[in-house]
Parts: sequence; C-alpha cells; structure tokens
Amino acid sequence: MTHQILLSFIRLPLLLRTFLIAISLITFFGIIVHVIEPESFPTIFDGIWWAIITASTVGYGDYVPHSVLGKIAGMLLLVTSAGFLSSFFIVLATTAAARQNDHLEGKMKYKGQGHFIIVGWNERSREVIYSLINDQKSVSIALIDETLKENPLPYNNVHFVQGSPSHDEALMRANIQSALKVIITADPTKAELQADMNTIITLLAVKGLNPHVETIVEILTTEQIANANRAGADEIIQTNTLSSFIMLQSLASQDIVTSFLDLLYQLTEKKLVFIDASHEQLEQEFMDISVRLTQEGRLLLGVKRGGATILNPPHPFTIEKHDQLIIIK
Repeated sequence: MTHQILLSFIRLPLLLRTFLIAISLITFFGIIVHVIEPESFPTIFDGIWWAIITASTVGYGDYVPHSVLGKIAGMLLLVTSAGFLSSFFIVLATTAAARQNDHLEGKMKYKGQGHFIIVGWNERSREVIYSLINDQKSVSIALIDETLKENPLPYNNVHFVQGSPSHDEALMRANIQSALKVIITADPTKAELQADMNTIITLLAVKGLNPHVETIVEILTTEQIANANRAGADEIIQTNTLSSFIMLQSLASQDIVTSFLDLLYQLTEKKLVFIDASHEQLEQEFMDISVRLTQEGRLLLGVKRGGATILNPPHPFTIEKHDQLIIIK
C-alpha cells in the first residue's frame, strides 16, 4: 500500500510534488513548535504561520521560539523547508515561462469554441485576420502553418498552431471539432498544381475530422475545382481567375479596373451579406422587396438560387423557397 502511494506521488508533476513536500514540512514544523512551546505559539495556526514566515525568510518576528528545542526546530525548518519552498517558486516560474514559449511557438492546444481556423501564412491570410479582428473584436482565430517558428500576430485572439495542416495532430491542436469555419489558402511557395493538391489533401483531413464545418478554399488551377468540390469544399475562391479578369479589363480601360476595385472596397465597408428569404418574402416580387429594403437603408443587389447568382433579375421575378437575398447593409 505504501509502495503504491509512493509510486503515485512520484508520477505527480514536479511542481505539485515540490509544493506538497514544502507545505507538508511547514505544517509539520508548525505543529512541532506549538507542542514544544505552547506559551509562545498558543495555537497550531500560530505555529504554521511562524513556519511559513520563517521558511520564506521574511521573518516578521511576531512569533519567536525561546527554548533550545524550539530554536533547533527553527534551524531544521530553514535547512529543509526553505529549500523546497524556493524550489517551488523556481519551478513555478520555469513552468510559466515554458508554457509561454510553447504558446508562442504554436505547441499549445486551442481550447476555445466557435472560432475560425486559417490555414497558411501569407499576405492573403494576413489581410483576412486583420479584417476579422477589426470587424469582430470578439472573434477567435487559430492560425495553422508549418513554416513559421512562432506566432506572427501575438494578439490575445490569435492562437498559433505550428505543424502541417494536413496532419490530424495539428488540426486537433487547433480544435477542429469545435471550429465554426475553416479557410484554406494556397501555399505561395509551391507550384500551382502542387499547391492545389496540398489544399485538397488538407480539405480532406478537415472534413474527415469535422464533416459539418464550413470550409472556404483557395484553388489556383481550374482543373482542380472539381476535385475540391468532391472533397467537400463549401466555397471555392479562384484567385487566378479573379486576377486574370482584372488584368483583362485593364487592357480595355484603366478606369474600369479602378472603378471595380473601388466598388469592392465599398462593398467590404458596407457589409455585403447573404440573407435567407423570410417566410413573408416568399412568392413576392423582387422589385417590391427591393423598394421596401431601400426604404430601410439596405440595397438589394440580387438573389442566390442554388448554385446560381442572379444580379438585378428581370421583371417579373418571384422569390422562391431557399433563395438568398444579396444585400448591402
């Protein structure tokens, strides 16, 4: 029985073991000095108080042993308990520093819920994180990247996970089971096809651990769009297609590109949102709903129906079940 207790004690963390030894010795000598000099230490609490003050080398002097045995007990207390108490604070400081380093270096597990997971560190993910923090002060973000050595944005609401996003261990440390959305960006250090393949592998790993989490993926090559859909992507962003469109329009007129970019900035500032059509809006005309929303200070741009986005639909156009209204708030 004693052997099992000793083994259980040895298995405890070093910080807890040091604390238990120190507090046990302090309590022991507090009781001993009360027994030796009950007139100087009327209660056990007074003895323990004296032991704590003595072991911590503060020495208030409100309780002092006068007998030889009492002074010997004080000497033994200083020789034994003071060392363990100092060791406890040293281990405590070392543990706190180690945990801080582990947190900065992406080795700690994220324990929050309802957060965003962003895969890959690049200019796109940087802008996404900045925008999320500015728009939603309470948002929590877990950033997964295997190339970084420490958190590039050590904010309170940005948790860094160092590791490969296609490995279960890294995704588990990002608490993928409780994530709200996952954004997977393309790796700019790899060729486009290789980057897309890594993105799809990461997507498969994400969906394997949490099939219900909403995923937004960046695909560079048109050929891999179908594979991304098969892997379960909820939204696919074709950055090369968008870039090619802007470049093509710039050949026709620089003013068109400038106006287009200004429009994108304004849409970002004014919150472009997709809202499910309410029960009252079903079977109503698009123009009638547009007039009412305009009076409320909201602009109705179009309707998302299934996989199709219909901007400024021709009149008459009736709102159906499962339609989403595209609105600028």
